[in-house]
Amino acid sequence: MPLWRAPFEDGELGSLLGEAFGGAPAPGLAARIARHSLGWAAARDAPGRLVGFVNVAWDGGAHAFLLDTAVAGSHRHQGLGRALVALAAAGAREAGCDWLHVDYEERLRPFYENGCGFATTAAGLIRLSES
Repeated sequence: MPLWRAPFEDGELGSLLGEAFGGAPAPGLAARIARHSLGWAAARDAPGRLVGFVNVAWDGGAHAFLLDTAVAGSHRHQGLGRALVALAAAGAREAGCDWLHVDYEERLRPFYENGCGFATTAAGLIRLSES
């Protein structure tokens, strides 16, 4: 069961995000999220391992944004991702946001649109750094 603004540590979030996306986030991610985000949804398994996470950034007003939606491989396809997104949406709604945005790769369209209820919109993107 995901919890809103549940505590987490850099190392465990880094491990989860590394499994989901590859690479490793920069140190201090937990502190940056706590300082700058509207909130986050986090889920742990019975032994207490962080197995799901989604960050909710915002503009301080009507718009919230999902970032870093991640579920451990051992817990995928069981509804945890949808539960994380639903809790994130509820948290943003409770904070007074009117809109929840998310960017996703084409392969994730069924999850976000069919599973979570997002609508397709036009958007733009500029890459600001070289990887």
